[in-house]
Amino acid sequence: MTPALKLQPTSVDEYLAGEFVSNVKHEYIAGNVYAMAGGRNSHNLIASNCQGELYGRLSGQPCRTYNSDTKIRIRLQTQTRFYYPDASVICDPNSPDDTFQDCPVLIAEVLSDATRRIDEGEKKDAYLTIPTLSVYMLIEQDFPAVVVFRRSDNGFERELYTELDAVIPLDEIQIELPLSEIYDGVEFEEHE
Repeated sequence: MTPALKLQPTSVDEYLAGEFVSNVKHEYIAGNVYAMAGGRNSHNLIASNCQGELYGRLSGQPCRTYNSDTKIRIRLQTQTRFYYPDASVICDPNSPDDTFQDCPVLIAEVLSDATRRIDEGEKKDAYLTIPTLSVYMLIEQDFPAVVVFRRSDNGFERELYTELDAVIPLDEIQIELPLSEIYDGVEFEEHE
């Protein structure tokens, strides 16, 4: 019987160098690298709408919106992770030469059946450890609903917005975000 090979974890520097030249995005969790799958058109439309609305509403302000090509680095006590959120808002940016951000104020993820478990679990738990993060938004793609985890004095509190005429107050960055704009152009299937 041959002994099992021990795989060496990928270092952060190796991951970042590889990601800089890769045609495929990868997330990084404690030395392990995972390729990301593409999203459906409705996912991409919602993500683009969210990012675009954040960008437009923050125009002229010091905070900036970043799209899903920007990694967020999370330094946990025992490991480092890099995730690509669908949209993020950064008020204290890293160097323009970096390929990631460390200090998001807001992170938005569009949910799908394939990503729900990770976005609502592993990613949420990691994101909520970021000291600068004030808002984590989980946006449904099959029906109008946004779950917001908002930092308070007692930790993060969960809010739910479910109507297209609802408006998410984002006092942390001095704007509001209407669900009608997040879901602009999205056609939902009728469920009986």
